[in-house]
Amino acid sequence: MAQIDVLCSFATAAVNNNYTKPEIAIDGIIDIKNGRHPVVELMQKDEVFVPNDTYLDLTSNRMAVITGPNMSGKSTYMRQVALITLMAQIGCFVPADYAKISVVDQIFTRIGASDDLTAGQSTFMVEMSEVADIVKHATKNSLVILDEVGRGTSTFDGISIARAVSEYISTNRSMGCKTLFATHYHELISLEKELEGVRNFSVAVKRQGDSIKFLRKIVPGGVDESYGIEVAKLAGLPNKIINL
Repeated sequence: MAQIDVLCSFATAAVNNNYTKPEIAIDGIIDIKNGRHPVVELMQKDEVFVPNDTYLDLTSNRMAVITGPNMSGKSTYMRQVALITLMAQIGCFVPADYAKISVVDQIFTRIGASDDLTAGQSTFMVEMSEVADIVKHATKNSLVILDEVGRGTSTFDGISIARAVSEYISTNRSMGCKTLFATHYHELISLEKELEGVRNFSVAVKRQGDSIKFLRKIVPGGVDESYGIEVAKLAGLPNKIINL
């Protein structure tokens, strides 16, 4: 009865939300056309959810370094790739027009900021512990999602950590796994020219006078701006502070 219940729930979700049957593979490729986040797309009432494509493999497209402003959709994009991969692997149709999903042994994520003060761990210590767990246990067949590694310390230390982690994951013989790496450290854009398998992507932004509009679309190429001042303005920071 439990199995029937699960399968009926999968079918209901697929029909109601326009999911598609994924192609399951073992060649290491994740190829998603117009993928969507299964939760965010249902919660958005004021605007249409913008779908995105994803292509990862174990050779020339192992790591995607994603730059762009805060609030532009980087985290949503990375999480939807992980969720689509998980949904396909448990036997559910997925929110995409097309999906070829290679079987992964594990999905690792390092997203968000949290602490564990009762255990004496600061936000940065939790972040580093999670990254350490990833590099110790991820394999070539894993999917790794990294969001803003190194942000919890000084800029120079953070850049060094972020670059070293990305280089290790990309080049280590036992790893070289499919990785999505979102960062505000624009210095990491240079990795595309220095390391095989690294590709730059960014979130498209449209300027409208003195303001910006996030298009929520992941496009090839890196950017060297995070639009931090504009995001602070959107958040309601007083103009007297913005102008300073």
